[in-house]
Amino acid sequence: MSQSKNNVVGWFEIPVTDMPRAVKFYNTVFGFKLETQQFGEEEMAWFPWSDNGMGASGSLVKHEQHYKPSADGTIVYFSSPSEDLNNELVKVEAAGGKVLREKSLITEEIGYMCLVLDSEGNRIAIHSRQ
Repeated sequence: MSQSKNNVVGWFEIPVTDMPRAVKFYNTVFGFKLETQQFGEEEMAWFPWSDNGMGASGSLVKHEQHYKPSADGTIVYFSSPSEDLNNELVKVEAAGGKVLREKSLITEEIGYMCLVLDSEGNRIAIHSRQ
């Protein structure tokens, strides 16, 4: 098996049906400032990124035919901006989401995770070492 010099994920897209509602959810829970842009029939809101940071960035995407939110598909893990996911988890329900799994230890070496539904019905996870 060959090793890559980069992480395997380079970009992600999360489907939404109501862009203002979805942007408000992610801004509220994570403290982000998402910027939106129209690309033909697609509307996108960009998550912040750093060229020198680890991990991948992505966007929210609204397109009537090609993007449909789902609680059954891939799960994107967000790194806790506060470094303790409890700080983001307490904002989920007030922001229009739902907590599916409270903060749970994965392993001592890996840290903790929680599972939530965003305002659009997508499952996402939040990870922190503490």
